[in-house]
Amino acid sequence: MAGKATTLTVPGPHGEREMRISSPDRVLWAEQGLTKLDLAHYVAEVGDAFITANGDRPVSLQRFPEGIDGEQFFSKNPPKGAPDFIRAVTVTYPSARSHPQLVLDEPAAAVWAVQMNTVVFHPWPSRAENTDNPDQLRIDLDPQPGTDFDDAVPAAFELRAVLAEAGLEAFIKTSGNRGLHVYAPITADHEFLDVRHAVIAAARELERRMPEHVTTAWWKEERGQKIFVDFNQANRDRTIAGAYSPRALPHAPVSTPLRWDELEKADPRKFTVLTVPERLRTVGDPWADMGSSPGSIDVLLQWWQRDVDDGLGEMPFPPDYPKMPGEPMRVQPSRARKKD
Repeated sequence: MAGKATTLTVPGPHGEREMRISSPDRVLWAEQGLTKLDLAHYVAEVGDAFITANGDRPVSLQRFPEGIDGEQFFSKNPPKGAPDFIRAVTVTYPSARSHPQLVLDEPAAAVWAVQMNTVVFHPWPSRAENTDNPDQLRIDLDPQPGTDFDDAVPAAFELRAVLAEAGLEAFIKTSGNRGLHVYAPITADHEFLDVRHAVIAAARELERRMPEHVTTAWWKEERGQKIFVDFNQANRDRTIAGAYSPRALPHAPVSTPLRWDELEKADPRKFTVLTVPERLRTVGDPWADMGSSPGSIDVLLQWWQRDVDDGLGEMPFPPDYPKMPGEPMRVQPSRARKKD
């Protein structure tokens, strides 16, 4: 049974705010017995690091009104009745349609999102003042069936070396599931398609170095038991769970930033809503200064052009995207062969 509403005091840059939490006893993670109020407390405790990582960006909210095992939906637009300190920014989607999208600027805003039954936060890689030009290059290392987190670890280290050769500093976090997310802060002087091409160039270079372990194949039937470098997460309006965001999985995991010297022995299942606040207090935030020295994607774009000149062109886009220039046919290879 969901209990009566309660109030949570949330500190922030403008002083304390009293945030109302309705149905505080509603269970979100049944396996852990964690409630909506537990999640609100978690977000408040990690609030500074959470906003450093995800604030000042358009954000999509993945909402679960009945807990993680129930129905869910994504919310992008500011709901009616949002507090006056919740702002929005107009973004342009792949369809060319423009619409306001939420921006979180302080921990109380994230707690308000929890009040709206948000479990997973999906921030854009661009800032609110310049939504068309990402200031983060993001690469999702996604273990395929037959592989796991431990298989993604060596790929992450090699990707770090690839990005370093391109003049970029890499940062790492768990996905909150089996994968890893590698970020690099970049200057916001290229639009999404350029950043996508930079990601593809890095992914192809990683695949060349680890052909038995890494794949850039878009179609699942061609990936095998490898780590898939998901280049399409670099597209406009494509997001991954933000740093310190919980995930909607039974053990209440959190997508957690790591130091590189922690990665080899890291167990992603240990980073949860229950454990991450204490980790922040004792270890600190490995991403605290991530945006202080952004790099350029110019070298990666040179690699992209080199590959294009060698006959490697555009890669497939997500199925809901409009047809893009130079894109290959969106036909599953096995079906294409049957048609032949």
